[in-house]
Order: sequence, then structure tokens, then C-alpha cells
Amino acid sequence: MMRYKKSVLGLAVATGSLAIASGAFAQGKELVFGLQCDRTGPTATVGQVLCPGYHDYIALVNSKGGIEGFKIKVVEVDNEYKVPPAIEAHERFKKEGAVLEGLYGTPQTAALNKKLEEDKILGTSPGFGTAAAADGKKFPYTFPIAASYWSQAGAAVEFAKEKMGGLKGKKIAFVFYDNPAGKEPLPILEDLAKAEGFDLRTFAVPAPGVEMGSQVTDIVQRYKPDFVITHLFGRAPSVSIKELKGKGYPLSKVVAFVWGSAEADIVAAGGMGVAEGYNTIQFAGVGKDFQVIKDIEAMYKAGGKSAPKEMDSTVYYNRGVFIAALHAEAARNAIKAKGGAAPTPEDVKKGMEQVKNFTLGGLVPPMELTQADHEGGGWCEIWTVKGGKLMQTKKWFQGYRSVIQRHLAAEANKS
Repeated sequence: MMRYKKSVLGLAVATGSLAIASGAFAQGKELVFGLQCDRTGPTATVGQVLCPGYHDYIALVNSKGGIEGFKIKVVEVDNEYKVPPAIEAHERFKKEGAVLEGLYGTPQTAALNKKLEEDKILGTSPGFGTAAAADGKKFPYTFPIAASYWSQAGAAVEFAKEKMGGLKGKKIAFVFYDNPAGKEPLPILEDLAKAEGFDLRTFAVPAPGVEMGSQVTDIVQRYKPDFVITHLFGRAPSVSIKELKGKGYPLSKVVAFVWGSAEADIVAAGGMGVAEGYNTIQFAGVGKDFQVIKDIEAMYKAGGKSAPKEMDSTVYYNRGVFIAALHAEAARNAIKAKGGAAPTPEDVKKGMEQVKNFTLGGLVPPMELTQADHEGGGWCEIWTVKGGKLMQTKKWFQGYRSVIQRHLAAEANKS
């Protein structure tokens, strides 16, 4: 338990969010949400922004009376992007009576899939693994709730096809972080290479991904691809931008998966000017022009505080807001189904499977989750660095959805 002296960052609202008065809630009307983050590990550049977004949305909900009169208490644990702390965090959440759990990391999710099912507590893994968990019948308690790595692979190839006017005879390089998360899209990419007639060559980048000069030299000077797809996270995305730019490869022929797609990655690479033309996949809207973001800003202003600096990194912050909002929606569905009574984790799981036409004011595509589909359709957008800022260049679409569904069906038939 010594790890928790370091990793438990807070109960209820974490540092940077507003404290909410408890007088608006009936005594005892409280729901616990578990949230795993990485605030100190190799992907801390994500967690340090995404998780404050989560807490701020919950603070906003609590400031307006909670969910059907229930106050939300968030128990957050820093799993440091490691599996053992993630498993310990799950046990902590279970003891705290959490009705759901926000997961963090593909290796961590893979380690917890079976535990979630045994303990009958849903866990969400938005925009990362396990991709096969989109099949809610095989993974009844794991919810990707956003485009998985399989869906992102389909979207990346479709975007490349659109940019090049076809794929037959083309060469595509896939640069990936060499761990289970990085490798997960490979079956989809290999399938599409055969079906579409393009040459696929893969380039693994060892953790922590800050040294990839040899890989980029091999890509640009020897392989000479027509397009590059990157699947990197932590500090690695900014390194890839600098290396590709430095060796003369046009960033307009690059598309990054969702964890290489934030303002912080671009700034660390040298700024928007350096990254001009860089294409990014997103599963939530970018920027502050959404009512929910304006409502959070107003909440801070009403409390006499300035909006937190994390809000400026809109890619990851907005994703945290999205995850919290979907968690709240599942709980709301469950409470309503119980006639206002406190829901069990099983009730909230059913509530998540009843989410329909959920858009959060346009921040996300029309979200629909069912007992069979825990991913919500695998929708993506493309945002591109143009004129010093991220601009939307392709609205919500599904890349090679039939191929993704075929792979899901094949996984379902495995023992």
C-alpha cells in the first residue's frame, strides 16, 4: 500500500478543480467513480491534461445538483502506465464501492478485462485497447467507447487513400511504439495491405520512444514511402515530427493515431509552424468552441477563479470531459431505470448500453452503445495543422468498418 502514498491523487475533485458544496445533496446520495491516470509515468503528458478535464466535468455536474440528485465522488489513482498499480487500483475502486471505472493504458486494460467481468464492474478504455472489446458479447464489462486502434488503423488507411487518390502499388510506412498498444493495429493494416494492394513496412520504436533517428532515416532515405502512419505516445510523437521534418519528409503525408495528436506534441516538436501540414486522428472535438467547455469556464469564473491552464491543451482536456460525461450519462440512465434509487455497478453497465444520440453538444459524434457494440461505431475525425493551429479537415467517418467487423467476428469465434 506504500504506492498509494504517491499514486492516490485525490478523492472527489482533484487539485485544479473547484470544490463543490455538499449542501445541495441529500445525505448519503453519492456515487463513486474510479479513475485511473498516468500523472508520473511515460504517458504523463496525456494524463496530466486528460484527467483534470475529467474532474472538471464532474465538478460541473456536482455544481448543478449532481446526477439525479446523487453527488459524484471520483477516486483517482496514478497507475504510472504500469500493470501492477492498475490491478491494485481496480481492487481499491471495488472496495470503495465504485459503480464504474475509467481505465488507462492498453496493457493495463488487457490485464483487467477478466477482472472486470469477474467483479461485474464496467471499465472504459476510450481510444486505446483492447480493440476486440468492441464486441460487448465477448467482453461484457469492457467498453472502448471511442475509436479503437483497429478503427484508427482503418481511418488512417482510408485517409491515405483519399489523399493519394488510391492505394494500389503505393508504399506506406507504419511507425509504432514497440509495446502491446503499438502492435495492436497490425492485423488490420496487414489485411488492408493485401486487400488494397499497397506495400506495408513497419518500423518499431523502442520505449520510451525518444530515439528514432535510425528508423526515420530508414523510412525517408531507403524505403521512401508515399505515406506514413504513426502510432506513438508519450514523448515519442514530438520526436517523430522533428525527425521526419528534419529529414525532409512532407508532414502533409503523415497521419498520427489519436495519442500523437495533441497541441502539446506539436509544441514540443517546435511549434505549429514546424508541424504545418501534420494530420491527426481525433475521437473528440478540438478547441474551446463547445458549450460544455464554456460552461466549465463559467463555473470557474463564478467561483472567483481563473480557468486552469490544462484547458488550453484542448485535445486531451476535451477527451477527459467526454469520458466523464459518458460515465455520467450511463449513471443517469441507470438511476432513471431504478426510479431514482441508487444503482449497482450492474445497473450502470446496462445504463452504458442504453446510451443513444449522445453528442455532448457536438464534441463527439452521435454516440450509441449497445449490448453488442461497446465502441459506439468507431468514428474518427481528421484535424490538420494549418496556419498555426489545428483545423478540422475531415468530419466524422468510419474507416473500413466492414473489415473491422470481420476481425471482431473472427475474435468472437476464438475460444
